[in-house]
Parts: sequence; structure tokens; C-alpha cells
Amino acid sequence: MLIFAAKFDLLYWAIAMAAGTQSRKHSKTKSARLRAVARAELPTRYGRFTIYGFQGRGPQEEAVALVRGNLRGKGAPLVRVHSQCLTGDVLTSLRCDCRAQLELSLQKIGRAPSGILLYLPQEGRGIGLMNKLRAYELQDGGMDTVEANESLGFAADARDYDFSAKILKQLGATRIRLLSNNPEKVRQLERAGIRVVERVPCQPRISKISRAYMQTKKAKMGHLLDV
Repeated sequence: MLIFAAKFDLLYWAIAMAAGTQSRKHSKTKSARLRAVARAELPTRYGRFTIYGFQGRGPQEEAVALVRGNLRGKGAPLVRVHSQCLTGDVLTSLRCDCRAQLELSLQKIGRAPSGILLYLPQEGRGIGLMNKLRAYELQDGGMDTVEANESLGFAADARDYDFSAKILKQLGATRIRLLSNNPEKVRQLERAGIRVVERVPCQPRISKISRAYMQTKKAKMGHLLDV
């Protein structure tokens, strides 16, 4: 019963994040300055965190950060920069590995001396929820995930991590151990002034349904995966 309740809490958080992004799309701030707009304690089944809300210039520049431990200590904190995935994180889709990566990351950060999970509104690798669903439809017709995004006029991966780097700097995490399989994420963060002292693999068990998707990410996007 406790495990079910905790999972519900995680899903509620992800739903609220997705809904909040849409509801605030008309309330752009004129300031270019990064602002921490909220801070609260967040007990989870993965440990106790402090949750921060950050806003920048507009609705795409907002994120939540779950923080644990002393980020300015001797050791580099363990960090996951996670893009919102309503279908995976909330609706438990097996088309991708997003929810499994989110849960694995929270588990690893919860066991680390210090760490951060950044949760960003970059649905569908930056193309938005409705376009992601259009891409799903194309994939059902035989395209892979890269072909579908590109046929809709988008890059294979349209995400940008400059805002993430700004948040990490404000939190004092300029040297990090990054939970990621994506070399481009490492490159972008380092270009933005974050020193990635170690890339920590973030690969949960792959399902039969998501295997082809993972193979495409490895072959066409350069993700470091064992598939």
C-alpha cells in the first residue's frame, strides 16, 4: 500500500509539471534573470529532497530541481537532467525508457551523498507533446523516432541545455557526475561551463517494445547504450 501511494505521488508530480507548463504559457516573464521562485521539503520513497522551482525568460525556461546533500562539498554531486515525458513518466508508456530512467535516477541520487534531479519541459526531445503524438503516429506507420521527428520539420533532438547549466551554477554544482547515455548532453553542459567529471550510465532494463527505439537512439543519435 505504501509503495502504491509513493508511486502515485511521483505520477502526480509529473502530471502537475506537465499541466503547469501548459497553463503558464501565456504568463511570460520579461526578465532574463534566472529566479528561484519556490523552495520546499519533498520526502519521497527515494529519500528526502529539497525541491526548487526555477523560472527564466519564458515558459520553456522553467524547471524543478530536486536537491539532496551538500552540493558544494568535496565530491561532485550526482546529477540527472531529465526531460519531461508525459507518456512515459506519467502514463507508463513502454515505447520509451523515460520513466524507468527517471526512477533509476531518483534511486541512485537518493543513495548518493549529494545530487540533483532537474526536470525540464522538453517533451518529445524538444518538439512538444502534440508534435510527439504526431511523431508516434508516423512511427506506427513504419518510421523510426528520428525519421518521424525530421519528417515533421524538427531536428532529431531539439533540446538545449543552456538553461540547465544556469540552474546548476546557481545551485553551486559546477563540477558534476552526470547520469546520462547522451554524449551531446555532456558536450552542451561543458560548453555552458559545467565540468562533467564523470558520465554515469543511466540504462535500466530494456523492454521488448522499446528495444527498436533504443537501437535507433544508439545508431542515429550516438547514445551510449548496450542494446
